[in-house]
Amino acid sequence: MSRLPSVRSLVAALAFGGLGFAIPAVAEEPALEIVGMGSFHVGGRLAEVSGQPPRDIVFTPGAPPARIDPNGLYAVEQMYAQWFKPRTERGRVPILLWHGGGLSGVTYETTPDGREGWVNWFLRRGWTVYNSDAVERGRSGWASPDVWPAPALHLPVGNPFERFRIGQGEGSYSHDPAKRRVLPGNQFPTEAYDQFPRQLSPRWTTTDQPTIAAYIALVDKVCPCVIVFHSQAGQFGFRVAQARPDKVMALVAVEPSSVGDPARVDVLKAVPTLMLYGDFIEQDPRWPTIRRTGIGFAERIRAAGGHADVVDLPAAGIRGNSHMIMMDRNSSEVAQVIQTWLQQKGLWR
Repeated sequence: MSRLPSVRSLVAALAFGGLGFAIPAVAEEPALEIVGMGSFHVGGRLAEVSGQPPRDIVFTPGAPPARIDPNGLYAVEQMYAQWFKPRTERGRVPILLWHGGGLSGVTYETTPDGREGWVNWFLRRGWTVYNSDAVERGRSGWASPDVWPAPALHLPVGNPFERFRIGQGEGSYSHDPAKRRVLPGNQFPTEAYDQFPRQLSPRWTTTDQPTIAAYIALVDKVCPCVIVFHSQAGQFGFRVAQARPDKVMALVAVEPSSVGDPARVDVLKAVPTLMLYGDFIEQDPRWPTIRRTGIGFAERIRAAGGHADVVDLPAAGIRGNSHMIMMDRNSSEVAQVIQTWLQQKGLWR
């Protein structure tokens, strides 16, 4: 399979006027000034529960019981979104941040070691930002087992350490931080790792279609836009763009673990796409296959007449990234790669 352009040829192509590109040095942070923020829910449906017996519930110790009839209509499969508007808007459209599996919008807020996340980074540069919790995550809420009969997947605290290319694979996690085996040169703030699993959410494997429907509802409400999506949201980002190609100005796929519908890839030919991959991929049993799938989808976009760039960060001199790129110590450098690419696409003024 032929490779897409190397990152060095890609970053040269990203330059204005074709003069060559270098990742800018980190300058003084622009001021963080917002003139508005808020939140809302979109999507979802009403689901009916019937045939369940009423129960008497004591909600507060010492209070009399309340009779609760669980039968009736329930609001389910809605999605929570929070927005922030900067004082000076420089992004021509908003940026939507979509998180990965078993996570929530916390992914983009504050890093485990307390640094500002990508919400603030893009706000500082004049983008209106929408950060969301996908269906069945965080503030979006859950449905009862009468509505979602499949069990939720819960991850033990060591699973992301071993699976997200932070540690040296299976068996590298220990409850004793001194015994954890970290990949040499890894940029994840491992001294604060124990903060990371505290943000894990239950994950269902049967809610992909409701999630796509809710993301489409979000796009219909707030776009045209740029969508930045991570990991599990790979299929959501690409499939929503395939459903609403006129509303999505660009896609930024951060280590997507899945892709869109190959049979409809031609729909994306007018939607420029950037894919980013971190380090240590060849040392992991799963990630070479995942990356090949992503690169193959990018090649399909290009074959259909579209524009898709793939950046291997280590080849660009940005080394040590785990799967949680937006939490790594060098996350600002990666954000700058995204920013420069979006500027080249004419989406920032």
